Amino acid sequence: MLQQLFTEMIKQDVKPFLSNRGFAKKGLNFTKKTESLIYMFNFQKSAGNAADHVMFYVNCGIYAVELAQIQSRAILTAPQEAECHFRARMGEIVESVPDRFSITPDTNMDDVRETLLNGLEEVIHFYDTMTSARSIVDYYTSGPFLHLGEESFHLLLQSNDVVEAKHYLKALQEKYGTEKRWTIFENKYKAIFNKYGVEF
Repeated sequence: MLQQLFTEMIKQDVKPFLSNRGFAKKGLNFTKKTESLIYMFNFQKSAGNAADHVMFYVNCGIYAVELAQIQSRAILTAPQEAECHFRARMGEIVESVPDRFSITPDTNMDDVRETLLNGLEEVIHFYDTMTSARSIVDYYTSGPFLHLGEESFHLLLQSNDVVEAKHYLKALQEKYGTEKRWTIFENKYKAIFNKYGVEF
């Protein structure tokens, strides 16, 4: 019964909402393609679901052709959410959204729908600001996050943005420099700087 409510919500509410915004549905994935990026929403059902409790997550992803090329990977036309370069749960992008949605026998489905659709709208506004591989790199360098570190350095140094590359390196050193694993990352980054003939 509750599983049916989830399925109906995807079909009757989510699908038309995202279709109107250019997203195509395949299974529980919704994707929108541009020349260089693929934007994605992935609805992931919780492994702990039961007859009287259905939980699900909304995963958000952006796949960038340019970053796939930097990684020397085959260019994918239909990437899975796990293969996206930018990845986040909806709740990480939209503060007003729970990390995990929950449907129980006494859940008000109108509230779930409203929260979910508002969240999707907010993420789409966020996606509108992510227009290139550089946008994704800027997101992770501003963290600063280790995720996509090597790709970020390649992209920055390829485009001759040495100042930003050094700024990112310094920020990473300050944040992670005391961790044992830092030397592993440092050696990888040093090799990238050397490749582009930039002093580390």
